[in-house]
Amino acid sequence: MGYRYAIVGATGNVGTEMLEILSESDLDVSECYAVASRRSVGREVSFGDKTLKCVDLEQFDFSKVDICLMSAGGDISKKWSPIIAKAGAIVIDNSSAWRMDPDVPLVVPEVNADAVKDAHKGIIANPNCSTIQMVVALKPLHDAAKIKRVVVSTYQSVSGGGKKNMDELWEQTKSVFHPQDTFPPVNFTKQIAFNVIPHIDVFMDSGDTKEEWKMKVETMKILDPAIKVTATAVRVPVFVGHAEALNIEFENELSADDARDILREAPGLMVVDKREDGGYITPIECVGEFATYVSRIREDSTQDNTLNMWCVSDNLRKGAALNTVQIAEALVNRGLVKVLPAS
Repeated sequence: MGYRYAIVGATGNVGTEMLEILSESDLDVSECYAVASRRSVGREVSFGDKTLKCVDLEQFDFSKVDICLMSAGGDISKKWSPIIAKAGAIVIDNSSAWRMDPDVPLVVPEVNADAVKDAHKGIIANPNCSTIQMVVALKPLHDAAKIKRVVVSTYQSVSGGGKKNMDELWEQTKSVFHPQDTFPPVNFTKQIAFNVIPHIDVFMDSGDTKEEWKMKVETMKILDPAIKVTATAVRVPVFVGHAEALNIEFENELSADDARDILREAPGLMVVDKREDGGYITPIECVGEFATYVSRIREDSTQDNTLNMWCVSDNLRKGAALNTVQIAEALVNRGLVKVLPAS
């Protein structure tokens, strides 16, 4: 007995991660289909020790599927997720298309796994990558001392914007050492190689970028609508792995030592916090890891009941593909997907 899965956007960075993580998971997979755009039909992708050939999104029969993991962009999800759900599959979408729909649960399993039962449209949304790692770290602290306000600055890798952004960083980095091979900005507003850019997504009337707004409203939807969040999102010349500097104000007293002990016991987290050279985790060390890492936990001497900490995670794994597969596990474990005989 098992479940039938489709990965839509199977050739992208996140889609290939979804295939890998799904193959490594404890989920019983009877069938897995790699679904992509017409130009990728026939392209081969790996699923564990198997090779799958991509099939056309426009032609695929989704009635053959129980769970669809969607990573094909917001416009495609807006069109296709309702169609797929109507065919009988539960859609877990990685884009921003459905996150703030009041009838679509926004889920981080370590934080609000039970929300999967509220997928009345047959769609569950995966949050923004920077939000996911933050709320995994905030949840146990909120339970202990009730968070009032979070000030976060992000240091986000270029892979958060897809393969084209990774290629641009690579080409620009090479061109710095070979000035004859110039590579001006294409996907970024300024040079990303050896630079940082305080601009992710479009600007809004408030002056925030949409990425910063997402962190605010998604945290309120997932964790607690009373929490105030203000963010500054920055793109940095790192290929994979997002980092965040968090300043967290609580209603009740919480020492750094107590916070450290709480975080060590929390699901999905690893604490590496030694007050010595190298006693913390950086993005390059978290690549390929499932955990969200927390370091530099300390009290803010300028504000009562306030802590600072550093949070790092692989944005392609926990920030996207892993969280999506964990949502599928939450559905299966709660008996919300009927068991079908393997084909």
